[in-house]
Amino acid sequence: MIGIHPDNQVPELADYNVYTSDPVLRRAVARGGADWHDAELVRQGAAYGAEATLRAAEDANRHEPELHTHSRTGERIDAVSFHPAWHTMMAMARGNGIANLPFFDERPSAWVAHAASHYMHCQIESGSSCPTTMTKACIPVLRRNPALYAAVAGRLASNVHDPRDLPLEHKTSMTVGMGMTEKQGGSDVRTNTTLAMPAGSGPWGDEYLLTGHKWFFSAPMCDAHLVLARTDERGPSCFYVPRWRPDGSKNPIHIQRLKDKVGNRSNASSEVEFHEAWGVRVGDEGRGIPTIIEMATYTRLDCALSSAGFIRQAFAQALHYARNRQAFGRLLADQPLMTELLADLALESESATLLAMELASRFGSDAPIDTAWRRLITPAAKFWNCKRAVSISGEAMEIFGGNGYVEEAPMGRLYREAPVNSIWEGSGNVMCLDVLRAIARNPDDARLVFGELKQIASQDVRVLAQLQQLSRMSDLPPADLESQARRFTQKLALTTQACLMLAHASAEAAEAFIASRFDPDWGAVSGITSGTADPAALLRAAWA
Repeated sequence: MIGIHPDNQVPELADYNVYTSDPVLRRAVARGGADWHDAELVRQGAAYGAEATLRAAEDANRHEPELHTHSRTGERIDAVSFHPAWHTMMAMARGNGIANLPFFDERPSAWVAHAASHYMHCQIESGSSCPTTMTKACIPVLRRNPALYAAVAGRLASNVHDPRDLPLEHKTSMTVGMGMTEKQGGSDVRTNTTLAMPAGSGPWGDEYLLTGHKWFFSAPMCDAHLVLARTDERGPSCFYVPRWRPDGSKNPIHIQRLKDKVGNRSNASSEVEFHEAWGVRVGDEGRGIPTIIEMATYTRLDCALSSAGFIRQAFAQALHYARNRQAFGRLLADQPLMTELLADLALESESATLLAMELASRFGSDAPIDTAWRRLITPAAKFWNCKRAVSISGEAMEIFGGNGYVEEAPMGRLYREAPVNSIWEGSGNVMCLDVLRAIARNPDDARLVFGELKQIASQDVRVLAQLQQLSRMSDLPPADLESQARRFTQKLALTTQACLMLAHASAEAAEAFIASRFDPDWGAVSGITSGTADPAALLRAAWA
């Protein structure tokens, strides 16, 4: 509570600690065994909430990347220039270990520590998380080529952002992007036409020259990309394609244009053409799709975390506004209908955070139950958190009234940013189908996850009934279940969240979540919790 402004205008939410003000996140970090990182997360939380960081985030999105295809003297340079604020945010992400921590810290809880940093960073500036999270996700894929990995590992491990456009041997760190989709296929990468022709063998293995295009190539100024291309004999393979060739010449990857995106405007996404671009194969020939999908598994986790961060930021901004704005003689936050709405947003934030952080904790273990969680819950969590972020950011904007629908307010950028996670790394339908594929390929995974959830769901007959329905649906033939894939995935996400609320939330919050989310009337609009919940108490517990 800051106090009412003389003109009843709400001061900016600034100079607050994004971490210590979020009790759900802090408890998840401790529960995940990452309390060794708590002091560092406190430092990061203060830095993320600082006014200077908020200005840098705004500037990075207001001053968008600019494409320069040629130099002054006519040379093809294909360079993208960024405002200094972009590099401020990239340096912050890199320094906080978001690009590499869980792959260079052997503690399983490093995944939880990383997840907390990523969740906070995306609340403040999400565009810089794109190349950062792709860099992290490429690490296990590059390890499939030991010689190549040995050459780049030190730069991947660096926590110093190096924005210079130079051959890799002259840089202290590197970023790695991804090039999968083409204009004729989108998510159906089996239709890709980019061709890779053998060009001999070198110290990093089989070399190729790539010719073709990518319709989405993010982010083009990365030092290298993992690219899908076809070979004549065995179909799609995965290739490491650097910005600069080993001989120091620029690789002929021509940037055709930058995408004029709805949101995510600080980050450069592009269309490119390859004109015999040099690359090295990573993974087995003809196994490019499963090779690069391993990378997508990690970025899908980050989408779920990022969207949980969006929901938290939307709630934080809405609560701050309502506690510092009067209408009809009293604070917005003290008016019963608004209190109910804010309490419902608090439940959305807590359940989304619990889902994403619990999923992150399963990435540090190869135990069968944790492997099952990753296969089954990763696409479900991405689907659900990303969908809810779009809805919740719009609801929070409405709490601001007209003040929320102007560019000076914080909600416009958040509202435009939210849909990208639903689209990036597989749209909603793709995620739902991936849930069904996970069950079809590994039926024991569903039994393991449902068995673990049942131990918690047995505390509440309503949750247990939902879990039993899920189990029956999962036994249907895949062809019969496909048309119900969205219904099944929503039920899976909600039931998992309900179990996590029972296990980790207050009794009152868990009851409000279960009573509302499994009420037939729930879902059309936000702001419906349960008749027995005290919404003011839910709000007091949501902000430390």
